[in-house]
Amino acid sequence: MKDCISLGVGEPDFDTPWNIREAAIYALESGRTHYTSNHGSTDLRREIQKYLDLRFGLKYDLNQVVVTVGASEALDLAFRAVMDPGDEVLVPSPSYVSYMPGVSFAGGTPVPMKLKESEAFRLTPQSVKNAVTPRTKAIVVPFPNNPTGAIMTREDYEKIAPLIIEHDLLVITDEVYCELTYGHEHCSIASLPGMQRRTIVINGFSKAFAMTGFRLGYAAGPKELIDAMVKIHQYSMLCASVFSQDAGVEALRYEYSHGFAQVKKMVAEYDRRRKLMYSSLNDMGLTCFEPLGAFYIFPNISRTGLDAETFCKRLLFEKKVAVVPGSAFGDGMENYVRCSYASSLENLKEALKRIKSFIEELK
Repeated sequence: MKDCISLGVGEPDFDTPWNIREAAIYALESGRTHYTSNHGSTDLRREIQKYLDLRFGLKYDLNQVVVTVGASEALDLAFRAVMDPGDEVLVPSPSYVSYMPGVSFAGGTPVPMKLKESEAFRLTPQSVKNAVTPRTKAIVVPFPNNPTGAIMTREDYEKIAPLIIEHDLLVITDEVYCELTYGHEHCSIASLPGMQRRTIVINGFSKAFAMTGFRLGYAAGPKELIDAMVKIHQYSMLCASVFSQDAGVEALRYEYSHGFAQVKKMVAEYDRRRKLMYSSLNDMGLTCFEPLGAFYIFPNISRTGLDAETFCKRLLFEKKVAVVPGSAFGDGMENYVRCSYASSLENLKEALKRIKSFIEELK
């Protein structure tokens, strides 16, 4: 649609840093076009080892890390490796649209845990207690969260970890937005006592390093679970592209040696946009809690009298602004829409101007 401003895309608007692109180009020029190990290149797994240790205090052997075609493949492998038919998996709602279908594809039964705006869309002991049953095998922990921008602190995790251990649950934690937090350091649930041995950590390069098109992710966890994931991986994808893996090595090595300067620069810009979106949406009456992670904000549109689907369609066709209905991310989210601020300040200001006009015309 001509002149449409999209706040719907969950992708960094920054170009991949030049040093990372150059590493991929050099790999191609050097003939680095053959298969790597099914686990991934040794160099990249060593850098992932180092990253997880330095950033989150998580120590893994090389054979406890598998490189995948994006974090999405890692999630699929985890579900397929651990699910038996009828196993239940607890999935926060709202959350990323692929979790529940991924569980179903693997033969499991997804069970939603409703997150509440009044609790800053965080997991609570009660939300776990309300959903867990004797058939529950695993819990998905996706923070910072898409679509809400919610985070979980160490104190939050300390409240739910005893329940996870009591019910002997496997944790599948999606931490792809871990570098995109504002005012808080990211905490991995795997870093809590007794949790690493029961947790598969999923991560990738798409968000923090603006490398969505490289399709590069990874999983780290207990060796027996990673071995099972590799068996599926080797018969489906075999390995991630080698030049993407070389680019990933450069991304991590450069950031270590430069104090994560490029990542911090992107985060600072996202933070400016986050503050603009938060204040502007609240000022126009679309109340929302303050997102502290990722690059999304999840305003409550109930005061407009429209459900999310209607709101999004009318906003698109009447004002040419695209946002995503909250109902796409879970049941009971009909009063919310997701707005991505992974767009330029100029675009965001114009989009906010159009949204304000739309709301005023509804009165």
